[in-house]
Amino acid sequence: MRSALPLLVAVAFPFAAAHSQSSCLTAMAVTPGTYATGAVDGSPLTASCAGGIGTAAIWYKYTATVDTMMQILTHVVGIPDTDTKVHVYSGTCAALTCIVGDDDAGEGLSSMVMWEVQAGTTYTIAFDNTFSSVPFSFILSMYYMPPPPAGVVVFTNTTIVGAGGIMGAVDMNNDGRDDAVMPGYTSFNIGYQYDMAAYAIANFPTTPAANTASWSFAVGDWDSNGHRDLLYGGGSGATFMNANATGSAYTQTTFPQYIFCQRTNFVDLNNDGNLDAFSCHDVDANVGFLNDGNGNLVFTQGGYGTTCGNYGSIFTDMNNDGSQDLFVAKCGCDPNDLMMPNNGTGMFTNVAVAQGLSDGHQSWSSAWADFDNDGDMDSFIGSSGGGVHKLLTNDGNGNFTNVTIGSGMDSFAGSSIEWTAHDFNNDGWVDILGGGAMHYNNGDMTFSHDATAPYNHAIGDMNNDGFLDILSSGGYFANGGNENNWVRINLVGVESNRDAIGARVKITSALGTQIRDIRSGDGFEFMSFIGAHFGLGEDTELEEVEVKWPSGAVEVFQDVAINSSHTYVEGVSVGMEDVASDGFLVAPNPVADVLVVSGIPMNAQVEVIDAAGKSILTDRLLGNDLDVNGLAPGVYQLRVIDGVRLRVARFVKR
Repeated sequence: MRSALPLLVAVAFPFAAAHSQSSCLTAMAVTPGTYATGAVDGSPLTASCAGGIGTAAIWYKYTATVDTMMQILTHVVGIPDTDTKVHVYSGTCAALTCIVGDDDAGEGLSSMVMWEVQAGTTYTIAFDNTFSSVPFSFILSMYYMPPPPAGVVVFTNTTIVGAGGIMGAVDMNNDGRDDAVMPGYTSFNIGYQYDMAAYAIANFPTTPAANTASWSFAVGDWDSNGHRDLLYGGGSGATFMNANATGSAYTQTTFPQYIFCQRTNFVDLNNDGNLDAFSCHDVDANVGFLNDGNGNLVFTQGGYGTTCGNYGSIFTDMNNDGSQDLFVAKCGCDPNDLMMPNNGTGMFTNVAVAQGLSDGHQSWSSAWADFDNDGDMDSFIGSSGGGVHKLLTNDGNGNFTNVTIGSGMDSFAGSSIEWTAHDFNNDGWVDILGGGAMHYNNGDMTFSHDATAPYNHAIGDMNNDGFLDILSSGGYFANGGNENNWVRINLVGVESNRDAIGARVKITSALGTQIRDIRSGDGFEFMSFIGAHFGLGEDTELEEVEVKWPSGAVEVFQDVAINSSHTYVEGVSVGMEDVASDGFLVAPNPVADVLVVSGIPMNAQVEVIDAAGKSILTDRLLGNDLDVNGLAPGVYQLRVIDGVRLRVARFVKR
């Protein structure tokens, strides 16, 4: 358990020699302080917490005196950094269990880990020689975490039976519910979510993946066939697992070019209506996979950042021009971040220097959201080591001002490679998760910290209750919720890519306006839900929902029910007006066999579109009855064309 003590304090002591013994059994006992080690020449690891074990290690042990948080840094001011790798275990030497590990989350390829400890428990700490055997220095610090702010939500650890290795929270069967996605090597698993948060695990065999999702994972329907595809970001390249026409089997596509993949994404890079893919490259220029619209992805490199050290990419519309812009949080060999507006045709230009962001700040990811609800995307660039964060506000045109001082994020020292932004308490203000805490948005560009929250992972609504949950490898931390209201918008593109990635959704309620961009891939490693989730606080109704599709079409929906999810299929063509009033109505909804359509002229032409955006039924109505008995259960859109007007209504077939 984490203690709830009043201060956040990092304690460091003068240097002490820490020439450890050569094995787990003879590990040297340490207390909070700063230590100089000997050469890394002891017994090797038997279990890795950070990938690889090297040929030798040095060993320490720490016995906690209070319930708190501990941190290890191998970056010590005034001493040259060494490329280190740290592992922290619980248990005995005969049965070590990984708690946390890190390769180069700190500055200059140094290591940084943070973990919670219980009084009286002994933890084993090991550094291996994967990258270097030379002596180095490290700091072991104790952190007292403040109590959580009032009104926070409570998360409960919930297991999904049969699940393991969960990296995604994505709706994989088009039923409107987020599923648990588990990439693998010779197969992958999907935990399909059903009523009452029941899950059924389905296995999909594949050919052995040339690259597993060892560094990152993304999901998107790049060929727009109605079934989402997988992208594995590995240490040697990118592997796509492409769904067939029925979503029943997957075929591997792996590019031969070497890519040390970090964050991967699906995004329409060049605004041509086809969903492309992207990968950060740790040791070279970033990579795009351009979709030619004929079922092919084309490897491209060089136009998305040309140097190494690319870790956390995220695509969002920074300057409100409708194009997907690129931000890359950088670390390691070239730590100067990239901020790259898109000219609308896939040409990206780096403006980070002009924005004051080419400063060598070490980070693996950033969190983008409209933190002040003024209609543009702001940014939080979280530190991966050293506790230095940057909070930036946007003037609406893609010009940013650093407002970190006084925000509460300037006094928070926790670091991590995962930073994401979602409204977890549904109060209408987007929160930040990362650094071992939840940072609740107070609505005035200040944040309050809850160190009892779970660590970052994929985000989704895993029990369909309208509150966002935080996944873990074998399940999820269920959000206990509160009395606040909410709405979720799921989109299906037709002229745009099928997932509508790149769309902007805006809602208006008594709170004001809120915006969300539809994305695939945020944070560093995991894949969160595809859609737009909004908290409404105490607001009991929505004035309207506006969708700006990647194609440029804009649709406005009124009388949208709260505390429910809505799926909209792109349906407004150029020159047509969306009419949602004048008596137009469909009933009953949900419907079993006959849908009664009111408020339309005789002999009107109607069309039914399924959740994949495909036209499955066309007819002319002599009366008001439309026979839908032959439709499979699911969510559909009814379009009624009357002259130049297009009436649109959603209905559910039972």
